[in-house]
Amino acid sequence: MLLILLTIIVIVPALSGWGKLFETIFKTQLSKEISGKIIFGIFGISIAWTVLAFFIPINLYVEVPTILIGLLYFFKEKLHLHLDHFSRKNYWLLTISSLFILFCGSFHPYILDHFGYYLPSIQWLKEYGLVKGISNLDLVLGQMSMWHIFQAGFSNFTDPFLRINTVLLIVYLLYIIEKKSWIQLCFLPVLLLFSQSPSPDLPVIIFSLIVLNETLSNNKNTAILFAFSVFVFAIKPTMIWLPIFTFLHSIFIIKSQFKSAIPGILIFFLFCLKNIWTFGYPIFPIPIIDLGFIWKPNQELLKSSSQFAILKTFDNQYSYPEIQKFSTFDYIKNWLFLDGIKSVINILFVLSLLIFIIFTFIKKNKIITFIYISLIIKSILVLLFSAQYRFFIDVFFVIIFVMLFTYLNEKKSFLIYSVLMIFFVSFITFPSVAAQFIPSYRMSSFMGKFKSEQLYKPSVYEYKKYHSFETGNLKFNVSEKYPFNFDTPIPAISESFIFDYQKAGIFPQLIDKNNIRKGFISKEMTESEQKQVEKITDKITNSYK
Repeated sequence: MLLILLTIIVIVPALSGWGKLFETIFKTQLSKEISGKIIFGIFGISIAWTVLAFFIPINLYVEVPTILIGLLYFFKEKLHLHLDHFSRKNYWLLTISSLFILFCGSFHPYILDHFGYYLPSIQWLKEYGLVKGISNLDLVLGQMSMWHIFQAGFSNFTDPFLRINTVLLIVYLLYIIEKKSWIQLCFLPVLLLFSQSPSPDLPVIIFSLIVLNETLSNNKNTAILFAFSVFVFAIKPTMIWLPIFTFLHSIFIIKSQFKSAIPGILIFFLFCLKNIWTFGYPIFPIPIIDLGFIWKPNQELLKSSSQFAILKTFDNQYSYPEIQKFSTFDYIKNWLFLDGIKSVINILFVLSLLIFIIFTFIKKNKIITFIYISLIIKSILVLLFSAQYRFFIDVFFVIIFVMLFTYLNEKKSFLIYSVLMIFFVSFITFPSVAAQFIPSYRMSSFMGKFKSEQLYKPSVYEYKKYHSFETGNLKFNVSEKYPFNFDTPIPAISESFIFDYQKAGIFPQLIDKNNIRKGFISKEMTESEQKQVEKITDKITNSYK
Protein backbone atom coordinates (compact mmCIF):
# COMPACT_ATOMS: atom_id res chain seq x y z
CA MET A 1 0.00 0.00 0.00
CA LEU A 2 2.79 2.38 0.92
CA LEU A 3 4.62 1.95 -2.38
CA ILE A 4 1.38 2.39 -4.36
CA LEU A 5 0.75 5.60 -2.40
CA LEU A 6 4.22 6.86 -3.35
CA THR A 7 3.45 5.99 -6.99
CA ILE A 8 0.26 8.05 -6.81
CA ILE A 9 2.05 10.98 -5.15
CA VAL A 10 4.45 11.15 -8.13
CA ILE A 11 2.23 10.18 -11.08
CA VAL A 12 -0.92 12.19 -10.32
CA PRO A 13 0.80 15.62 -10.03
CA ALA A 14 2.88 14.82 -13.14
CA LEU A 15 -0.26 13.94 -15.10
CA SER A 16 -2.01 17.12 -13.99
CA GLY A 17 1.03 19.14 -15.03
CA TRP A 18 0.93 17.56 -18.49
CA GLY A 19 -2.82 18.12 -18.64
CA LYS A 20 -2.30 21.82 -17.99
CA LEU A 21 0.47 21.92 -20.62
CA PHE A 22 -1.78 20.25 -23.21
CA GLU A 23 -4.58 22.70 -22.37
CA THR A 24 -2.18 25.57 -23.03
CA ILE A 25 -0.88 24.10 -26.29
CA PHE A 26 -4.22 23.04 -27.78
CA LYS A 27 -6.31 25.80 -26.14
CA THR A 28 -8.99 23.38 -25.01
CA GLN A 29 -9.87 21.36 -21.90
CA LEU A 30 -11.97 18.39 -20.90
CA SER A 31 -13.14 20.12 -17.73
CA LYS A 32 -11.78 22.96 -15.60
CA GLU A 33 -11.22 20.93 -12.40
CA ILE A 34 -7.88 19.32 -11.43
CA SER A 35 -9.30 15.86 -12.22
CA GLY A 36 -10.04 17.07 -15.75
CA LYS A 37 -6.41 18.12 -16.15
CA ILE A 38 -5.19 14.72 -14.89
CA ILE A 39 -7.46 12.86 -17.34
CA PHE A 40 -6.38 15.18 -20.17
CA GLY A 41 -2.79 14.35 -19.20
CA ILE A 42 -3.54 10.61 -19.46
CA PHE A 43 -5.12 11.18 -22.86
CA GLY A 44 -2.27 13.30 -24.26
CA ILE A 45 0.59 11.19 -22.89
CA SER A 46 -1.01 7.96 -24.18
CA ILE A 47 -1.28 9.39 -27.69
CA ALA A 48 2.26 10.80 -27.61
CA TRP A 49 3.77 7.54 -26.32
CA THR A 50 1.89 5.53 -28.95
CA VAL A 51 3.58 7.61 -31.65
CA LEU A 52 6.97 7.23 -29.92
CA ALA A 53 6.53 3.45 -29.59
CA PHE A 54 6.83 3.07 -33.37
CA PHE A 55 10.43 4.29 -33.11
CA ILE A 56 11.80 3.62 -29.62
CA PRO A 57 11.13 1.49 -26.52
CA ILE A 58 8.89 3.09 -23.89
CA ASN A 59 11.59 2.77 -21.25
CA LEU A 60 13.26 4.79 -18.50
CA TYR A 61 14.53 7.37 -21.03
CA VAL A 62 10.90 8.16 -21.84
CA GLU A 63 9.52 7.92 -18.31
CA VAL A 64 11.95 10.16 -16.43
CA PRO A 65 11.64 13.26 -18.69
CA THR A 66 7.85 12.81 -18.72
CA ILE A 67 7.72 12.79 -14.91
CA LEU A 68 10.09 15.76 -14.54
CA ILE A 69 8.28 17.96 -17.09
CA GLY A 70 4.89 17.10 -15.59
CA LEU A 71 6.03 17.92 -12.04
CA LEU A 72 7.63 21.15 -13.25
CA TYR A 73 4.31 22.36 -14.69
CA PHE A 74 2.41 21.13 -11.63
CA PHE A 75 4.44 23.38 -9.31
CA LYS A 76 4.81 26.21 -11.84
CA GLU A 77 1.03 26.48 -12.26
CA LYS A 78 0.36 25.84 -8.53
CA LEU A 79 -2.18 23.18 -9.42
CA HIS A 80 -2.35 21.88 -5.84
CA LEU A 81 -4.43 24.97 -4.99
CA HIS A 82 -7.33 23.39 -6.93
CA LEU A 83 -7.94 21.10 -3.94
CA ASP A 84 -8.44 23.95 -1.46
CA HIS A 85 -12.16 24.23 -2.18
CA PHE A 86 -12.96 20.78 -0.76
CA SER A 87 -15.20 20.65 2.30
CA ARG A 88 -14.10 18.71 5.38
CA LYS A 89 -16.66 16.01 4.58
CA ASN A 90 -15.26 15.58 1.07
CA TYR A 91 -11.70 15.43 2.39
CA TRP A 92 -12.75 12.57 4.67
CA LEU A 93 -14.52 10.83 1.79
CA LEU A 94 -11.42 11.19 -0.40
CA THR A 95 -9.06 9.97 2.35
CA ILE A 96 -11.04 6.95 3.58
CA SER A 97 -12.07 5.82 0.09
CA SER A 98 -8.47 6.15 -1.10
CA LEU A 99 -7.35 3.83 1.70
CA PHE A 100 -9.87 1.22 0.56
CA ILE A 101 -8.66 1.58 -3.03
CA LEU A 102 -5.01 1.23 -1.96
CA PHE A 103 -5.87 -1.82 0.13
CA CYS A 104 -7.71 -3.60 -2.68
CA GLY A 105 -5.09 -2.61 -5.22
CA SER A 106 -2.38 -4.29 -3.13
CA PHE A 107 -3.75 -7.82 -3.65
CA HIS A 108 -2.39 -10.35 -6.17
CA PRO A 109 -3.51 -9.92 -9.79
CA TYR A 110 -6.01 -12.63 -10.66
CA ILE A 111 -7.41 -11.80 -14.12
CA LEU A 112 -6.00 -14.45 -16.49
CA ASP A 113 -5.34 -11.88 -19.23
CA HIS A 114 -2.90 -10.25 -16.81
CA PHE A 115 -0.55 -13.20 -17.31
CA GLY A 116 -1.23 -14.08 -20.94
CA TYR A 117 -1.69 -10.62 -22.46
CA TYR A 118 -1.10 -7.57 -20.21
CA LEU A 119 2.35 -8.42 -18.82
CA PRO A 120 3.85 -9.74 -22.10
CA SER A 121 2.56 -6.65 -23.97
CA ILE A 122 4.08 -4.29 -21.42
CA GLN A 123 7.39 -6.17 -21.46
CA TRP A 124 7.65 -5.91 -25.25
CA LEU A 125 6.78 -2.20 -25.17
CA LYS A 126 9.41 -1.52 -22.50
CA GLU A 127 12.17 -3.38 -24.34
CA TYR A 128 11.35 -2.76 -28.01
CA GLY A 129 8.28 -0.54 -28.44
CA LEU A 130 5.75 -1.54 -31.11
CA VAL A 131 7.18 -4.47 -33.07
CA LYS A 132 6.07 -5.10 -36.64
CA GLY A 133 4.10 -8.32 -37.10
CA ILE A 134 4.36 -9.37 -33.45
CA SER A 135 1.02 -11.17 -33.82
CA ASN A 136 2.95 -13.82 -35.76
CA LEU A 137 4.83 -14.62 -32.58
CA ASP A 138 1.79 -14.60 -30.29
CA LEU A 139 -1.55 -13.58 -31.79
CA VAL A 140 -2.89 -11.81 -28.68
CA LEU A 141 0.09 -9.44 -28.70
CA GLY A 142 -1.27 -7.93 -31.91
CA GLN A 143 -3.70 -5.92 -29.76
CA MET A 144 -1.10 -3.75 -27.96
CA SER A 145 -3.74 -1.59 -26.29
CA MET A 146 -2.94 2.10 -25.80
CA TRP A 147 -3.60 1.50 -22.10
CA HIS A 148 -0.65 -0.90 -21.98
CA ILE A 149 1.49 1.65 -23.77
CA PHE A 150 0.51 4.12 -21.05
CA GLN A 151 1.24 1.56 -18.31
CA ALA A 152 4.55 0.57 -19.91
CA GLY A 153 5.76 4.16 -19.77
CA PHE A 154 5.34 4.32 -15.99
CA SER A 155 6.47 0.75 -15.22
CA ASN A 156 10.22 1.26 -15.41
CA PHE A 157 10.60 3.32 -12.23
CA THR A 158 7.44 5.01 -10.98
CA ASP A 159 5.03 2.06 -11.06
CA PRO A 160 7.05 -1.19 -11.26
CA PHE A 161 4.17 -3.20 -9.74
CA LEU A 162 1.80 -2.21 -12.58
CA ARG A 163 -0.91 -0.62 -10.44
CA ILE A 164 -1.86 2.15 -12.86
CA ASN A 165 -5.51 1.10 -12.49
CA THR A 166 -5.31 1.82 -8.77
CA VAL A 167 -3.99 5.27 -9.65
CA LEU A 168 -6.88 5.77 -12.08
CA LEU A 169 -9.45 4.82 -9.41
CA ILE A 170 -8.07 7.58 -7.16
CA VAL A 171 -8.35 10.04 -10.07
CA TYR A 172 -11.92 8.85 -10.74
CA LEU A 173 -12.81 9.36 -7.06
CA LEU A 174 -11.40 12.89 -7.28
CA TYR A 175 -13.50 13.55 -10.40
CA ILE A 176 -16.67 12.31 -8.68
CA ILE A 177 -16.14 14.58 -5.69
CA GLU A 178 -15.18 17.64 -7.75
CA LYS A 179 -18.13 17.20 -10.12
CA LYS A 180 -20.50 16.15 -7.32
CA SER A 181 -21.60 13.32 -9.62
CA TRP A 182 -22.64 11.19 -6.67
CA ILE A 183 -24.28 8.43 -8.68
CA GLN A 184 -20.82 7.47 -9.96
CA LEU A 185 -19.77 6.85 -6.37
CA CYS A 186 -21.95 3.71 -6.52
CA PHE A 187 -19.79 2.28 -9.31
CA LEU A 188 -16.48 2.70 -7.49
CA PRO A 189 -16.72 -0.42 -5.24
CA VAL A 190 -17.47 -2.68 -8.23
CA LEU A 191 -14.49 -1.29 -10.11
CA LEU A 192 -12.16 -2.32 -7.27
CA LEU A 193 -12.16 -5.76 -8.93
CA PHE A 194 -9.98 -4.25 -11.69
CA SER A 195 -7.51 -2.44 -9.41
CA GLN A 196 -4.80 -5.13 -9.25
CA SER A 197 -4.05 -5.37 -13.00
CA PRO A 198 -3.59 -2.91 -15.90
CA SER A 199 -6.87 -4.18 -17.38
CA PRO A 200 -8.19 -1.97 -20.22
CA ASP A 201 -11.72 -2.68 -18.96
CA LEU A 202 -11.33 -0.24 -16.07
CA PRO A 203 -10.27 2.87 -18.04
CA VAL A 204 -12.89 2.36 -20.75
CA ILE A 205 -15.70 2.03 -18.19
CA ILE A 206 -14.50 5.06 -16.21
CA PHE A 207 -13.82 7.24 -19.26
CA SER A 208 -17.17 6.36 -20.87
CA LEU A 209 -19.00 7.37 -17.68
CA ILE A 210 -17.03 10.62 -17.58
CA VAL A 211 -17.93 11.39 -21.22
CA LEU A 212 -21.60 10.65 -20.47
CA ASN A 213 -21.52 12.87 -17.39
CA GLU A 214 -19.91 15.72 -19.31
CA THR A 215 -22.49 15.35 -22.10
CA LEU A 216 -25.49 15.20 -19.76
CA SER A 217 -24.01 18.16 -17.84
CA ASN A 218 -24.10 20.20 -21.07
CA ASN A 219 -20.40 20.20 -21.94
CA LYS A 220 -20.44 21.47 -25.55
CA ASN A 221 -16.76 20.96 -26.33
CA THR A 222 -17.55 18.37 -28.98
CA ALA A 223 -14.03 18.27 -30.45
CA ILE A 224 -12.41 17.03 -27.23
CA LEU A 225 -15.36 14.78 -26.29
CA PHE A 226 -15.31 13.03 -29.68
CA ALA A 227 -11.50 12.75 -29.69
CA PHE A 228 -11.55 11.37 -26.16
CA SER A 229 -14.27 8.88 -27.16
CA VAL A 230 -12.14 7.63 -30.06
CA PHE A 231 -9.25 7.29 -27.60
CA VAL A 232 -11.49 5.07 -25.42
CA PHE A 233 -12.32 3.00 -28.53
CA ALA A 234 -8.58 2.73 -29.26
CA ILE A 235 -8.00 1.32 -25.77
CA LYS A 236 -10.70 -1.34 -26.30
CA PRO A 237 -12.59 -1.49 -29.63
CA THR A 238 -15.68 -3.07 -28.03
CA MET A 239 -16.38 0.51 -26.85
CA ILE A 240 -17.37 1.47 -30.40
CA TRP A 241 -20.70 2.79 -29.09
CA LEU A 242 -19.02 5.77 -27.39
CA PRO A 243 -17.57 7.53 -30.49
CA ILE A 244 -20.83 6.73 -32.32
CA PHE A 245 -22.78 8.44 -29.55
CA THR A 246 -20.55 11.52 -29.29
CA PHE A 247 -20.56 11.86 -33.09
CA LEU A 248 -24.38 11.73 -33.23
CA HIS A 249 -24.60 14.16 -30.32
CA SER A 250 -22.16 16.52 -32.02
CA ILE A 251 -23.95 16.49 -35.40
CA PHE A 252 -27.62 16.42 -34.46
CA ILE A 253 -27.76 18.23 -31.10
CA ILE A 254 -24.78 20.60 -30.87
CA LYS A 255 -24.66 20.89 -34.70
CA SER A 256 -20.87 21.17 -34.74
CA GLN A 257 -18.84 21.74 -37.87
CA PHE A 258 -16.84 18.92 -39.45
CA LYS A 259 -13.52 20.35 -38.23
CA SER A 260 -14.46 19.41 -34.66
CA ALA A 261 -14.22 15.74 -35.67
CA ILE A 262 -10.68 16.05 -37.11
CA PRO A 263 -8.77 15.31 -33.83
CA GLY A 264 -10.87 12.18 -33.32
CA ILE A 265 -10.33 11.07 -36.92
CA LEU A 266 -6.55 11.49 -36.53
CA ILE A 267 -6.59 9.33 -33.38
CA PHE A 268 -8.60 6.69 -35.27
CA PHE A 269 -5.98 6.66 -38.04
CA LEU A 270 -3.23 6.28 -35.41
CA PHE A 271 -5.17 3.34 -33.93
CA CYS A 272 -5.45 1.69 -37.37
CA LEU A 273 -1.77 2.32 -38.11
CA LYS A 274 -0.77 0.72 -34.81
CA ASN A 275 -2.85 -2.36 -35.60
CA ILE A 276 -1.51 -2.61 -39.16
CA TRP A 277 2.03 -2.43 -37.75
CA THR A 278 1.53 -5.16 -35.11
CA PHE A 279 -1.24 -7.25 -36.70
CA GLY A 280 -1.28 -6.53 -40.43
CA TYR A 281 -4.92 -5.38 -40.51
CA PRO A 282 -6.54 -2.10 -39.32
CA ILE A 283 -8.75 -3.55 -36.55
CA PHE A 284 -7.64 -6.40 -34.30
CA PRO A 285 -8.61 -9.28 -34.44
CA ILE A 286 -10.74 -8.94 -37.60
CA PRO A 287 -8.87 -9.76 -40.85
CA ILE A 288 -10.65 -7.20 -43.03
CA ILE A 289 -9.18 -4.63 -45.45
CA ASP A 290 -6.24 -6.78 -46.53
CA LEU A 291 -3.48 -4.40 -47.61
CA GLY A 292 -1.15 -7.26 -48.53
CA PHE A 293 1.51 -6.75 -45.85
CA ILE A 294 3.89 -9.71 -45.56
CA TRP A 295 3.73 -9.66 -41.75
CA LYS A 296 -0.02 -10.39 -41.50
CA PRO A 297 -0.72 -13.57 -39.49
CA ASN A 298 -1.44 -16.96 -41.04
CA GLN A 299 -5.08 -17.42 -42.12
CA GLU A 300 -5.36 -20.83 -40.43
CA LEU A 301 -4.40 -19.25 -37.11
CA LEU A 302 -6.95 -16.47 -37.57
CA LYS A 303 -9.61 -19.07 -38.34
CA SER A 304 -8.62 -21.00 -35.20
CA SER A 305 -8.79 -17.78 -33.16
CA SER A 306 -12.28 -17.07 -34.50
CA GLN A 307 -13.43 -20.56 -33.54
CA PHE A 308 -11.94 -20.12 -30.07
CA ALA A 309 -13.89 -16.86 -29.64
CA ILE A 310 -17.11 -18.69 -30.49
CA LEU A 311 -16.27 -21.43 -27.97
CA LYS A 312 -15.69 -18.72 -25.33
CA THR A 313 -19.09 -17.26 -26.19
CA PHE A 314 -20.59 -20.47 -24.88
CA ASP A 315 -18.09 -20.71 -21.99
CA ASN A 316 -16.53 -23.84 -23.59
CA GLN A 317 -19.66 -25.79 -22.68
CA TYR A 318 -20.17 -26.93 -26.29
CA SER A 319 -17.76 -28.16 -28.96
CA TYR A 320 -17.33 -26.17 -32.17
CA PRO A 321 -19.05 -28.84 -34.32
CA GLU A 322 -22.01 -28.77 -31.89
CA ILE A 323 -22.25 -24.98 -32.14
CA GLN A 324 -22.19 -25.13 -35.95
CA LYS A 325 -25.30 -27.31 -35.86
CA PHE A 326 -27.24 -24.81 -33.72
CA SER A 327 -30.28 -23.19 -35.28
CA THR A 328 -30.77 -19.48 -34.60
CA PHE A 329 -33.18 -20.38 -31.80
CA ASP A 330 -30.70 -22.89 -30.31
CA TYR A 331 -27.89 -20.33 -30.52
CA ILE A 332 -29.87 -17.77 -28.50
CA LYS A 333 -31.36 -20.29 -26.06
CA ASN A 334 -28.07 -22.03 -25.28
CA TRP A 335 -26.29 -18.70 -24.85
CA LEU A 336 -28.93 -17.42 -22.46
CA PHE A 337 -29.08 -20.60 -20.41
CA LEU A 338 -25.43 -21.58 -19.97
CA ASP A 339 -24.53 -23.38 -16.78
CA GLY A 340 -23.37 -21.05 -14.03
CA ILE A 341 -23.24 -17.32 -13.35
CA LYS A 342 -22.62 -16.34 -16.98
CA SER A 343 -26.20 -17.31 -17.81
CA VAL A 344 -27.40 -14.80 -15.20
CA ILE A 345 -25.20 -12.09 -16.71
CA ASN A 346 -26.41 -12.83 -20.26
CA ILE A 347 -30.08 -12.75 -19.23
CA LEU A 348 -29.55 -9.51 -17.29
CA PHE A 349 -27.88 -8.02 -20.34
CA VAL A 350 -30.90 -8.73 -22.56
CA LEU A 351 -33.35 -7.55 -19.88
CA SER A 352 -31.32 -4.34 -19.39
CA LEU A 353 -31.56 -3.48 -23.08
CA LEU A 354 -35.32 -4.18 -23.07
CA ILE A 355 -35.85 -2.02 -19.97
CA PHE A 356 -33.71 0.74 -21.45
CA ILE A 357 -35.72 0.86 -24.68
CA ILE A 358 -38.89 1.36 -22.60
CA PHE A 359 -37.12 4.09 -20.61
CA THR A 360 -35.94 5.72 -23.86
CA PHE A 361 -39.46 5.66 -25.30
CA ILE A 362 -40.93 7.23 -22.15
CA LYS A 363 -38.29 9.98 -21.88
CA LYS A 364 -38.38 10.98 -25.57
CA ASN A 365 -34.99 12.65 -25.10
CA LYS A 366 -32.60 12.95 -28.06
CA ILE A 367 -29.46 12.32 -26.01
CA ILE A 368 -30.89 9.19 -24.40
CA THR A 369 -32.15 8.00 -27.80
CA PHE A 370 -28.66 8.37 -29.29
CA ILE A 371 -27.18 6.49 -26.33
CA TYR A 372 -29.63 3.64 -26.92
CA ILE A 373 -28.94 3.52 -30.67
CA SER A 374 -25.19 3.42 -29.98
CA LEU A 375 -25.54 0.64 -27.40
CA ILE A 376 -27.69 -1.44 -29.77
CA ILE A 377 -25.09 -1.12 -32.56
CA LYS A 378 -22.35 -2.19 -30.13
CA SER A 379 -24.46 -5.07 -28.79
CA ILE A 380 -25.23 -6.42 -32.27
CA LEU A 381 -21.53 -6.35 -33.21
CA VAL A 382 -20.51 -8.10 -29.99
CA LEU A 383 -23.21 -10.75 -30.39
CA LEU A 384 -22.09 -11.38 -33.97
CA PHE A 385 -18.38 -11.78 -33.21
CA SER A 386 -18.05 -13.07 -29.65
CA ALA A 387 -20.81 -12.58 -27.09
CA GLN A 388 -18.60 -12.92 -24.01
CA TYR A 389 -19.89 -11.03 -20.97
CA ARG A 390 -16.59 -9.13 -20.58
CA PHE A 391 -17.26 -7.45 -23.93
CA PHE A 392 -20.59 -5.95 -22.87
CA ILE A 393 -20.17 -5.45 -19.12
CA ASP A 394 -19.83 -1.69 -19.67
CA VAL A 395 -23.44 -1.59 -20.93
CA PHE A 396 -24.72 -2.25 -17.39
CA PHE A 397 -22.86 0.79 -16.03
CA VAL A 398 -24.13 3.02 -18.82
CA ILE A 399 -27.78 2.00 -18.47
CA ILE A 400 -27.75 2.36 -14.68
CA PHE A 401 -26.02 5.74 -14.96
CA VAL A 402 -28.47 7.17 -17.51
CA MET A 403 -31.61 5.82 -15.85
CA LEU A 404 -30.67 6.98 -12.34
CA PHE A 405 -28.76 10.15 -13.29
CA THR A 406 -31.38 12.52 -11.87
CA TYR A 407 -32.73 10.18 -9.20
CA LEU A 408 -29.79 9.32 -6.98
CA ASN A 409 -28.82 12.30 -4.83
CA GLU A 410 -25.80 12.51 -2.54
CA LYS A 411 -27.47 10.83 0.44
CA LYS A 412 -28.88 7.87 -1.53
CA SER A 413 -25.65 7.42 -3.46
CA PHE A 414 -23.52 7.43 -0.33
CA LEU A 415 -25.74 4.82 1.30
CA ILE A 416 -25.47 2.49 -1.72
CA TYR A 417 -21.75 3.19 -1.96
CA SER A 418 -21.16 2.26 1.69
CA VAL A 419 -23.01 -1.06 1.39
CA LEU A 420 -21.27 -1.98 -1.87
CA MET A 421 -17.86 -0.95 -0.53
CA ILE A 422 -18.23 -3.29 2.47
CA PHE A 423 -19.35 -6.11 0.18
CA PHE A 424 -16.61 -5.80 -2.46
CA VAL A 425 -13.76 -5.16 -0.02
CA SER A 426 -14.88 -8.29 1.86
CA PHE A 427 -15.10 -10.22 -1.40
CA ILE A 428 -11.56 -9.26 -2.43
CA THR A 429 -10.23 -9.99 1.07
CA PHE A 430 -12.00 -13.35 1.50
CA PRO A 431 -12.52 -14.78 -2.02
CA SER A 432 -12.87 -18.35 -0.73
CA VAL A 433 -16.13 -17.40 0.98
CA ALA A 434 -17.51 -16.07 -2.31
CA ALA A 435 -16.41 -19.27 -4.08
CA GLN A 436 -18.65 -21.29 -1.75
CA PHE A 437 -21.71 -19.20 -2.63
CA ILE A 438 -20.92 -18.85 -6.36
CA PRO A 439 -19.01 -22.01 -7.41
CA SER A 440 -19.32 -21.12 -11.10
CA TYR A 441 -17.31 -17.89 -10.55
CA ARG A 442 -13.99 -19.60 -11.22
CA MET A 443 -11.94 -16.41 -10.99
CA SER A 444 -12.23 -16.47 -7.18
CA SER A 445 -9.88 -19.48 -7.11
CA PHE A 446 -7.10 -17.29 -8.59
CA MET A 447 -7.49 -14.51 -6.00
CA GLY A 448 -4.72 -14.54 -3.39
CA LYS A 449 -5.12 -14.22 0.37
CA PHE A 450 -4.19 -11.12 2.32
CA LYS A 451 -0.55 -10.90 3.43
CA SER A 452 0.88 -8.41 5.89
CA GLU A 453 3.54 -7.45 3.31
CA GLN A 454 0.77 -5.78 1.30
CA LEU A 455 0.80 -2.90 3.77
CA TYR A 456 4.22 -2.04 2.32
CA LYS A 457 4.18 -3.30 -1.27
CA PRO A 458 1.55 -4.91 -3.52
CA SER A 459 1.57 -8.66 -4.04
CA VAL A 460 2.85 -10.06 -7.33
CA TYR A 461 3.35 -13.57 -8.64
CA GLU A 462 6.77 -14.84 -9.68
CA TYR A 463 7.43 -18.02 -11.66
CA LYS A 464 10.56 -17.62 -13.80
CA LYS A 465 10.63 -21.23 -15.01
CA TYR A 466 11.00 -21.67 -18.72
CA HIS A 467 12.61 -23.66 -21.53
CA SER A 468 14.67 -22.10 -24.33
CA PHE A 469 14.36 -23.37 -27.91
CA GLU A 470 15.39 -22.46 -31.44
CA THR A 471 13.57 -22.99 -34.72
CA GLY A 472 14.92 -21.52 -37.94
CA ASN A 473 16.38 -18.10 -37.14
CA LEU A 474 14.24 -17.60 -34.01
CA LYS A 475 15.47 -18.27 -30.49
CA PHE A 476 12.56 -18.17 -28.07
CA ASN A 477 11.39 -19.17 -24.60
CA VAL A 478 8.35 -21.13 -23.40
CA SER A 479 7.09 -21.13 -19.82
CA GLU A 480 7.63 -24.50 -18.11
CA LYS A 481 4.40 -26.33 -17.24
CA TYR A 482 2.37 -23.09 -17.37
CA PRO A 483 0.26 -21.79 -20.27
CA PHE A 484 1.31 -18.11 -20.02
CA ASN A 485 4.61 -16.22 -20.26
CA PHE A 486 4.03 -13.44 -17.75
CA ASP A 487 7.63 -13.30 -16.50
CA THR A 488 9.38 -15.38 -19.17
CA PRO A 489 12.18 -13.46 -20.97
CA ILE A 490 11.14 -12.30 -24.43
CA PRO A 491 10.81 -13.37 -27.15
CA ALA A 492 8.43 -15.89 -25.62
CA ILE A 493 5.67 -18.02 -27.16
CA SER A 494 2.69 -19.48 -25.29
CA GLU A 495 2.82 -23.26 -25.44
CA SER A 496 -0.66 -23.50 -27.03
CA PHE A 497 0.58 -21.50 -30.03
CA ILE A 498 3.48 -23.92 -30.53
CA PHE A 499 0.93 -26.68 -31.15
CA ASP A 500 -1.12 -24.37 -33.40
CA TYR A 501 1.96 -23.56 -35.47
CA GLN A 502 2.81 -27.25 -35.75
CA LYS A 503 -0.71 -28.05 -36.95
CA ALA A 504 -0.66 -25.21 -39.50
CA GLY A 505 2.82 -26.14 -40.76
CA ILE A 506 4.19 -22.64 -40.18
CA PHE A 507 6.42 -20.97 -37.58
CA PRO A 508 7.28 -17.36 -36.70
CA GLN A 509 10.62 -16.12 -38.01
CA LEU A 510 12.55 -12.89 -37.65
CA ILE A 511 12.50 -10.60 -40.69
CA ASP A 512 16.09 -9.67 -39.75
CA LYS A 513 17.80 -12.29 -37.59
CA ASN A 514 20.03 -9.60 -36.10
CA ASN A 515 17.30 -7.12 -35.20
CA ILE A 516 14.09 -8.07 -33.39
CA ARG A 517 12.65 -4.58 -33.93
CA LYS A 518 12.44 -5.31 -37.66
CA GLY A 519 9.62 -7.69 -36.74
CA PHE A 520 8.23 -11.15 -37.41
CA ILE A 521 6.61 -13.03 -40.27
CA SER A 522 5.11 -16.53 -40.51
CA LYS A 523 6.93 -19.00 -42.78
CA GLU A 524 6.19 -22.53 -43.86
CA MET A 525 8.47 -24.91 -42.00
CA THR A 526 11.12 -26.94 -43.73
CA GLU A 527 11.37 -30.65 -42.96
CA SER A 528 14.19 -30.05 -40.47
CA GLU A 529 12.20 -27.27 -38.75
CA GLN A 530 9.19 -29.58 -38.46
CA LYS A 531 11.38 -32.09 -36.67
CA GLN A 532 12.67 -29.34 -34.35
CA VAL A 533 9.11 -28.30 -33.46
CA GLU A 534 8.09 -31.92 -32.94
CA LYS A 535 10.84 -32.27 -30.34
CA ILE A 536 9.62 -29.06 -28.68
CA THR A 537 5.98 -30.19 -28.49
CA ASP A 538 7.05 -33.60 -27.20
CA LYS A 539 9.05 -31.91 -24.44
CA ILE A 540 6.10 -29.68 -23.51
CA THR A 541 3.73 -32.66 -23.44
CA ASN A 542 6.10 -34.86 -21.43
CA SER A 543 6.69 -32.11 -18.86
CA TYR A 544 3.07 -32.50 -17.70
CA LYS A 545 3.36 -36.26 -17.20
